[in-house]
Amino acid sequence: MSGQVSLADLRWWHVQSDAERNLSAMKAFHLDRHAFQFSAPQLSAVFAMMAMAASQSLQAQTETSAPLWEVGGFTVGVSQQAYPGSDQQVNRSLALPLFVYRGELLRADRETAGIRAIRNSAFELDIGVAGSFGARSEEIEARRGMRELGTLVEFGPRLKWQLGTGPGNGRWRAELPLRGVFDLRDSAAYRGLAFEPKLVFERQTREGWRYNASLAAIIADLRLAQTFYEVNEFEATPLRPEFAASNGLIAWRLAASFSRNLAPDWRLFGFARVDTVAGAANENSPLVRKTTGTTMGLGIAYTWQRSTQRASE
Repeated sequence: MSGQVSLADLRWWHVQSDAERNLSAMKAFHLDRHAFQFSAPQLSAVFAMMAMAASQSLQAQTETSAPLWEVGGFTVGVSQQAYPGSDQQVNRSLALPLFVYRGELLRADRETAGIRAIRNSAFELDIGVAGSFGARSEEIEARRGMRELGTLVEFGPRLKWQLGTGPGNGRWRAELPLRGVFDLRDSAAYRGLAFEPKLVFERQTREGWRYNASLAAIIADLRLAQTFYEVNEFEATPLRPEFAASNGLIAWRLAASFSRNLAPDWRLFGFARVDTVAGAANENSPLVRKTTGTTMGLGIAYTWQRSTQRASE
């Protein structure tokens, strides 16, 4: 959610075919030898999350014609706002393997992590994933001397509601994800709950470009709001007064993404988003240094192997 494919993202975070969208909200994960110190289980979790986010970039076909599974890799570079309201960017790059599985019930695709419980022509209920990169306090001037913002991963149920067709044979969709937020740097410690209602428009052109645009509100419970905006008495300074965070609106988010096949096994993808804390519950926190911030990313994905069996919806 901080900076966030997709905080999300997160924002990995979590813009394109359903897949790249979440790379946006996740708006991307990646590893930096100075910024991340993970145990093996935590590192595996990051790898899995990034793989699921990037898997979306491989969907050149429709779901009904897609392979049951795919194996490959991806690389992505991201410039992410450190957190909504920050005046500094976190720049990361990442290269990881990925795995896609499109079973009728078990899924590792399009932000779905594990189970897709319900799917019909109008509604789909699954387990969604998003995330965002962390930043050391030394990197963020406003938070110097405070607890670090770790790499945040979000899991939870997500309801998708198909709203019908739009311009150029595009599609409108509403998404209602409710996710728990966990800090991988702190042994997957629970950081709170995020709700991100979103209106999405997506379209594919005859030339093979797939793109997506969305408008969302990020709403947090008290615990998550405190993670980003609380300043306790021990962290207060003359330039950073004590502040009690409130639950409610964290930020408004306008996002867009694209993807295109470059060759049968290669796919280009990118995303961008703008977050604003104007009118948010913690707009007056001393940790809010900038009302509006941006996150951008560009990557390429490669499919090494795919099944001959096709996925059935």
